[in-house]
Amino acid sequence: MQATQNKHLVLGITGGIAAYKTAELVRLLIKTGISVQVVMTKAACEFITPVTMQALSGRPVFTDMWNSAVGNGMPHIELSRSANAILIAPASADFLAKLVHGRADDLLSTLCLARDCGLLVAPAMNKQMWESAATQRNIKQLELDGVTILGPGAGEQACGEIGLGRMLEAEQLLALVNAHLTPKILAGKRVLITAGATLEMIDPVRAITNLSSGKTGYALAQVAYNMGATVTLVSGETSLTKPIGVNNISTKSADDMYQAVMQNIASQKLESNDIFISVAAVADYSVEKPSAQKIKKSDVSLTLNLKRNKDILADVAILPNPPFCVGFAAETERLIEHASHKRITKKLPLIVANLVQESMGNDKGNITLIDDSGSHALPRADKATLAHEILMHISQLMAN
Repeated sequence: MQATQNKHLVLGITGGIAAYKTAELVRLLIKTGISVQVVMTKAACEFITPVTMQALSGRPVFTDMWNSAVGNGMPHIELSRSANAILIAPASADFLAKLVHGRADDLLSTLCLARDCGLLVAPAMNKQMWESAATQRNIKQLELDGVTILGPGAGEQACGEIGLGRMLEAEQLLALVNAHLTPKILAGKRVLITAGATLEMIDPVRAITNLSSGKTGYALAQVAYNMGATVTLVSGETSLTKPIGVNNISTKSADDMYQAVMQNIASQKLESNDIFISVAAVADYSVEKPSAQKIKKSDVSLTLNLKRNKDILADVAILPNPPFCVGFAAETERLIEHASHKRITKKLPLIVANLVQESMGNDKGNITLIDDSGSHALPRADKATLAHEILMHISQLMAN
């Protein structure tokens, strides 16, 4: 189960064209297991209807301070008491100013003033409005008041201008909300993760590679960040969007990845209190002498001489004071036997094993955690849930 399961969020919507993005945001939040109570200002109702938000959230939408649906007649008190956080998205320049000055002239502003949970705001406005001295003063004051500012992003705006002021996309806001709601069990730890596939060039247009979507490694990086860790992701080839809040290093070959990992461990001084998770599908062999020009097709068979690549995980594990090393074993048969042998050979405290045919490239998977106490099979789940379970297990092993 993900850390955000059974969490509850109050989503406040203010007046702005970016209000249309909140429909997708609510859908994603619900899908993640976060229940949503929508509260809208009168201006917000001009851009998107309460009926739409009610259909997506499965709850009546509140727009009025004097709503009789709340038994004690005080929705500005009751709505936040069961919430783990309040998110205002979009947060207009006017509403940000209200928050700074503690104004309470409608349900949403009163709700924010009377809250006893965290407050997050996702600004959305024209670039001149965002860059104005007044807005920047308000943002600085809100940060001093403990309010979390999400964004804004840069790009084309509804007015046709280009610059800072766009509300973050729904997927970005979801990731940041998840991070806010996740217990920080990895706070103070540095986590280094490899993910994706490496490419070993044959010639300028052909390469040897391993099949890997990178989904598990990217999920681990995002969840580790959500848990409070400082995360570096050394990524091979993948089409995935980079995780939010993570330091991303792009690599191509196995040697590129090896050098990036070793340099990062040295520069960050990763030690036993930190974590290295080797998820990447690293090619075991590379072409001894890649051709500088494209090899032309002919009727003659082509022979490639291959050389053994360095073993990234094995070399990290034998460092004088290595980080807590976690390996992955993708097997086609005799899963526990082969994965256990790999763990013992490389002297790893933990290895994550999976059958290629059950997990490769899928959004869900079956994995087995193997450590000194034996093997622990996890139920089939999505990659984010599996990443959470893996990191929880790592945290417990390190604590013990």
